[in-house]
Amino acid sequence: MSFSIPQMVRIRQAFKADHIEEIEHTTREQILSLGIRLTPGARVAIAVGSRGIANLHRIVKSTVDTIRELGGNPFIIPAMGSHGGATAEGQRQVLEGYGVTEEYVGAEIRSSMKVVTLPSGNLGHKVYMDQYAHEADATVVINRVKVHTDFHGSTESGLLKICVIGLGKHAMALEIHRYGVYGLKELIPIAARHILGHSNIIMGIGIVENAYDQTAIIRAIRAEDLEREELKLLDFNRKNMPCLPVDRLDVLVVDQMGKDISGVGMDPNITGRMLIRGQQEPLRPDISNIIALELSETSHGNALGMGLADFITRRFFKQIDFETTYENVMTSTFTERGKMPIVAENARQAMMYALRASGPIDIPDARIIRIKNTLKLDEMYVSAAVLREIGLDTGSGTEGDAQGIHQLDEVHAPGVIGESKGIQVIGEMQEMFDGNGNIAPF
Repeated sequence: MSFSIPQMVRIRQAFKADHIEEIEHTTREQILSLGIRLTPGARVAIAVGSRGIANLHRIVKSTVDTIRELGGNPFIIPAMGSHGGATAEGQRQVLEGYGVTEEYVGAEIRSSMKVVTLPSGNLGHKVYMDQYAHEADATVVINRVKVHTDFHGSTESGLLKICVIGLGKHAMALEIHRYGVYGLKELIPIAARHILGHSNIIMGIGIVENAYDQTAIIRAIRAEDLEREELKLLDFNRKNMPCLPVDRLDVLVVDQMGKDISGVGMDPNITGRMLIRGQQEPLRPDISNIIALELSETSHGNALGMGLADFITRRFFKQIDFETTYENVMTSTFTERGKMPIVAENARQAMMYALRASGPIDIPDARIIRIKNTLKLDEMYVSAAVLREIGLDTGSGTEGDAQGIHQLDEVHAPGVIGESKGIQVIGEMQEMFDGNGNIAPF
């Protein structure tokens, strides 16, 4: 079957852009503001997770320097559950891929999958902690606070989670994930309170990013205040998440997915897909077909979440490390997310497949959006049908032309997360694919 694929045009969304420039200074001042005292020479484990956090290496380095300034002897440990193939070397490589190297941060990385069993009290499940962290005199946890990709609750992804699944390594990830979403939503907060009361964790450093993937907040928090303060950070994140400009699509093209972008490669809060048995899917957005073109390099072949896509390219398929992917999938227990989508030879064929699978639509009127990834939604390509729904056309606005701006309050249905201010057309309608079926550079 042959038909013309709709042309697309580039648009820009405006979000709140407040962010921190002085990363190192802010991190240091936050830590010092807590007034924590260390015994000279105290061994301090700094637990670092496996997400693609903006400025992570700078925040870690400043933490190392400040702990040393306070008289401590800091070292780094990976705190990432089953990521990195659930191996010590794999987790070290994940950290190094984010720029957290011994040379840059000025501290040793001690990576091991060995854990110590902590008292579990009345929890009903076992509790584990990284052996190096447990043997240290103190532990500091660093993580981004954001809405979770598997559930929504009072606490989601952040400092409490890294205290449990991160510091507990593969053993604790298996222990919690065997309870499914109930474990993530209900057991993690309870387990975190227990761990904070039976471990050497002295503080957490919470990071929140704005809609442009920039560092908006760096907050050092005493261990006893972690839960209360994390709730505030999570609320900020909820109110400042990016979003797609419309709620119904025939095709969403995602240039890149991966563990550095979202825990499941593509953020379900953006795509509207969770794929967890027994859990209700989000009501919006409603997307008929999703195409994922490639896996990010810093995912190290971990394609957890590929099942959220309907179509991938041959290039994507060749990037998959199935052993690493399946270990992460099986640890999570959400097997739907690890299933193989239909593999197209190139991006154009993937689009042809997706349009054919979109039902009885007029192809020229197909609602299509193309994004770089689910973190970067400030600029995207949209088809004419989407542009019309937004209320714009390519004749009403170029770079810097105020006539091309449309207030999103008139576009979004009530309740859509995000505080977007406007949309602007910044290009002309163009073909997305070349003669070889490859998509034009973003």
